[in-house]
Amino acid sequence: MAKEGHSSFSFLQQIPGLHDVPNHVLMGGFVAVLLILTMAVARRQLDAVMKSPDGGIIPDRKLTYRNFFEIIAEKLYGLTESVIGHHDAPTYFPIIGTLFVFIFTSNILGLVPGLGATTDNINTTLALGIFVFLYYNYAGFKANGAGYLKHFLGPILWLAPLMVIIELASHVFRPLSLALRLRGNIMGDHVVLSIFSDLVPYVLPVVFYGLGAFVAFIQAFVFCLMTMVYISMSTSHDH
Repeated sequence: MAKEGHSSFSFLQQIPGLHDVPNHVLMGGFVAVLLILTMAVARRQLDAVMKSPDGGIIPDRKLTYRNFFEIIAEKLYGLTESVIGHHDAPTYFPIIGTLFVFIFTSNILGLVPGLGATTDNINTTLALGIFVFLYYNYAGFKANGAGYLKHFLGPILWLAPLMVIIELASHVFRPLSLALRLRGNIMGDHVVLSIFSDLVPYVLPVVFYGLGAFVAFIQAFVFCLMTMVYISMSTSHDH
């Protein structure tokens, strides 16, 4: 396994018995627990909304926990529908949504001093990339059966030997591309924030924290968008 690109103080590693556990592993578990607790709270609120007189049809008058996440889910689902298609969007949206929430939460927690992001570690991002690689190929075989392999042969039969090499290389580098893009941007953002925080510790870092939050969102969005594209290409019946 690759080592972390840089070492930093972590509150989680100060817990007895966890000192020698890599921070990205601790943060991965922390994010998972945080999301489980968030889902539990969301489920309770959803049950309360469903028992309301309007059955949750009428949105709240002001921005609340419920309609904030409804807006995010609606926009992300709309994008999934436009990329993958109306028919397949309900099937693949849970995976896309889970990836987005996990990556965005991991990214944004990297802005909290003493925690760190799991996504600035190549082990985490490569694992995410490999998962996407395995999943979209699984989706391709599920949608097209053995006919999915025709995608690697290209449209012209006599070019098939060359196209197989090109297509295989393209697919092999996809998880690596996803991993390096996500890790590089998140790590770069943290380096910039650290440098300016050391140079000017007051007021100015607020600007870079805002920029960091924007980068956290954009990188989660780009990762999920590329995942949608790969799923759409693999499940298309026009190979």
